[in-house]
Order: sequence, then C-alpha cells, then structure tokens
Amino acid sequence: MKKIAVLTSGGDSPGMNAAVRAVVRTAIYNDIEVYGIYHGYQGLINDDIHQLDLGAVGDTIQRGGTFLYSARCPEFKEESVRQRGIENLRKRGIEGLVVIGGDGSYRGAQRISEECKDIQTIGVPGTIDNDINGTDFTIGFDTALNTIIESVDKIRDTASSHARTFIIEVMGRDCGDLALWAGLSVGAETIILPEVDTDIKEIAERIENGIKRGKKHSIIMVAEGCMSGEECSKELLKYINVDARVSVLGHIQRGGSPSGQDRVLASRLGGYAVELLLDGKTALGVGIRNNALTSTPFEEIFRNNKHEFDYNMFKLTKELSI
Repeated sequence: MKKIAVLTSGGDSPGMNAAVRAVVRTAIYNDIEVYGIYHGYQGLINDDIHQLDLGAVGDTIQRGGTFLYSARCPEFKEESVRQRGIENLRKRGIEGLVVIGGDGSYRGAQRISEECKDIQTIGVPGTIDNDINGTDFTIGFDTALNTIIESVDKIRDTASSHARTFIIEVMGRDCGDLALWAGLSVGAETIILPEVDTDIKEIAERIENGIKRGKKHSIIMVAEGCMSGEECSKELLKYINVDARVSVLGHIQRGGSPSGQDRVLASRLGGYAVELLLDGKTALGVGIRNNALTSTPFEEIFRNNKHEFDYNMFKLTKELSI
C-alpha cells in the first residue's frame, strides 16, 4: 500500500484532530502518502482532496473540532454519487480510506468496500454519544462528559441558592450514555434515558419526598432522545408544584479541547486503523474493549446496532439518589 486517505464525517467530536494526526503520522512513518479529504463525503464527491505532510497535523492534537471539516452528505447513499467519489480516489492511486465518524459514516465506508474491491476501508468511532457498537468508548465521549459535569456543577450552585429543580437536557438521540455517566457524576436525583421507560409521576413523588425531608433543590438529567427539557418540565409540573427551570446544554457539548483520555484513545485508534490497512484488512470498525484494541466487521456492527447499555450503572444511580 502506497497511498491512503482520511476523512471526518457526521457530527464533530473532540479528539477527531488527534485521530487524523495519528493516521497521518503512522502512515508517513511507514512510507505511505496520506491525503486529507475535506468536508467529509461531500468533499470526496467534490474532489476536495489534498496531500498531507507531517506539518499539516502539527499543533492539532489539543484542538477540538476537525481541521478537515465535516458535513452531512445524504446523497452519498446513491450509488452513482458514490462512484464519483470512488473515481476521485482511484485517479490518485489511493488504496485505503480511514473514515472517522459515527454510524452513518461507517455505512458510507462499508458501501465503498462493497463496490470497490481495490480500496480498503476502516472506520474509527468519532462521536460524543458513545453509541457505536464494537467499542467501549468513542472519541469525544469523555470530553463531552466532562463539559456536562463542569456545566452542571455551576448550575447546581444557582439551583441550591434559589431552591429550584433544574432539568438539564443533554445530547444522546438513541443512546443515553452521556446522560447516565454525567448523571452519576454530578449526583443527579433523576436520569431519563431512551433505554429505560420513564414514569414522570414517580419522579415527581421522589422529588416531593426529598422536599419533605429538607432537600432544597434537584437535578434531573434528560437525554434528548427521550424528550426535550421543556416537555419534561411541563409533564413534571402536572404532578408537583416546584420552581422548575430548563437548561439545554446543546452544542457546547461538542466543543473544547479534548481530554487526555480522548487524545490517547484517538491516537491509539488512528494508528491502529493504519496498521489494519497495512495488514490488508477492510470493512472494519476499530474500537477498544477492556483497554485492548479491537476490530469488528461493519456487518456485525450494524447487525447488533445498539451500543450495549449498562443497566447495573443505571441501577446504581437510583440507589444513590434516594
């Protein structure tokens, strides 16, 4: 293998730059030319592809976002559009493609591997939601988690000062890991997740019991995949009269300098992706399980689909929030 390319796709996550850096430097160390595809799959079909050298990834490991940029590209689902992108790779002699992103990004990489046997593809999990099957953690999850913790710690100060119930809406469309881990970390009284049925009346009763024993404020953590913070507030006030306020953390969760854990994870996974390409592997998503690097076929990732939810951790949060 003489030439590979790398792109970032879907929602950005802290640590993507560190992963690109690892791909580029591992490849160059092994005498492979590396090309950066700008603006994700949109850049692939628009031929926005440029060679990267060591200097191109200097001073990037600590930066959030992605210097390669990212974009949604629904038209890449069309075979004729994908063929344009494949031809842009072929005319440069690119034999391997590393795709850093989430589920949709992986599906694009799988299609390329199916339709173009002379180009290998490897997926690297980059998403704050931690919703990719085949890995314990995704790049960006830890940084987003710490952003939420820092924000809620500040919100708790004002919640305590005014004896209020704060409803914190965090990201997590289909996976509640951010809400679960953050809720446990900040001592939230209630965590509402897409994986678990929610009884708002029962939540109201728990808050009321807390007030009766002298509790002055409460934190409710809501994953956006269940309901919005405003919807949660309206339902809650049907059962209890409290001063409820909603805080939607929004895209602040995607930003910021990546944590040490995300920098290390991104570096390990990016380097491993290149190693797999050198070994002739394709159509695999890399990951980490029990601190060991792993690879899982795209087909298996999509077949199981759902990231494994930790019900024991959820049970613990209920026990600790009495």
